[in-house]
Amino acid sequence: MRLPIYQVDAFTEKLFGGNPAAICPLEAWLPDATMQAIAAENNLSETAFFVREGGNYALRWFTPTVEVDLCGHATLASAHVIFRCLEPQRQSVTFRTQRAGNLTVERREGELVMDFPARPASPAQAPGGLICALGGAPREMLRARDHLAVYGSAAEVAALKPDFTALARVDCFAVIATAPGANGADFVSRFFAPSQGIDEDPATGSSHCTLVPYWANRLGKSELQARQISPRGGAFSCTLAGDRVRIGGRAVLYLEGQITL
Repeated sequence: MRLPIYQVDAFTEKLFGGNPAAICPLEAWLPDATMQAIAAENNLSETAFFVREGGNYALRWFTPTVEVDLCGHATLASAHVIFRCLEPQRQSVTFRTQRAGNLTVERREGELVMDFPARPASPAQAPGGLICALGGAPREMLRARDHLAVYGSAAEVAALKPDFTALARVDCFAVIATAPGANGADFVSRFFAPSQGIDEDPATGSSHCTLVPYWANRLGKSELQARQISPRGGAFSCTLAGDRVRIGGRAVLYLEGQITL
C-alpha cells in the first residue's frame, strides 16, 4: 500500500520556520495503531490524517505518542494541502473532528483563517513541581485544558529553560508560557507538552484558543497579533468572536511524497 504524504510549515511565510506538520490524505481510515505508528515514524509534533466525507473532510491528529483532541497548525497545514494540491479552486473547507466539533478554514487576504472554539482559562494553582520544572515563577497561573503561566515580559518567556524530564512528570496536559509582546505583537508565547511527546512546540494554534480570550480581556481589544517565540518562531493574526476564536496564518509546502506500508 502506498499513501500520499505532505510536510507543511505552518504559521510562517518561509521554509524552515513555523511548525512542521505531516499530512496524510486517506481514502479510508487506517487502524488507529497504524496511524499512531506513522506519526511516531514521522517524529513531528503532529501528523494529521483526513478522509473525504461528501464535500468536506473528517480530520484526526496524532503526536508521536498520542492522538489529541485539537491541533491548530496541522489543521492549517491540512487546509493548505487541500487548497494548493488537491482542490485549488476551493475557498473554504470544513473538517469534522471527533472532539472539537466542525472546524472551518477559509482563504482570506493571503492568509488561511481557522474558526476554532475559545477555551477561556480560569485562575488556578500550579500543580506540584510545575514552576520548578519551568525554571521561572510566573506572575499569574490559570488553567483551561492547558495551564497558562503569565510572565511580566517577553524576555522572561524567552529565557525559560524548562527541565522537560521533570515537566513530563507534572500532573498537567501542557503549559503555555505567555507575556505582553512588543514590535507589533500584542503578546508572545511558548508551548511545552513533554507528557504528550512534544518538549517544545514551535508554533501552536490550539494554545491560542486560550491565549486570545485572556489577552483580549486584558488588553480590551478583540483583534490581536501574536508571536510564538520558539527557535523556529510563529506568527498569528487572531480575533475573539464570542465563544469562537479566529486564528490566521500562512503556510509553506516543504515536501510531497509517498509512504509505503
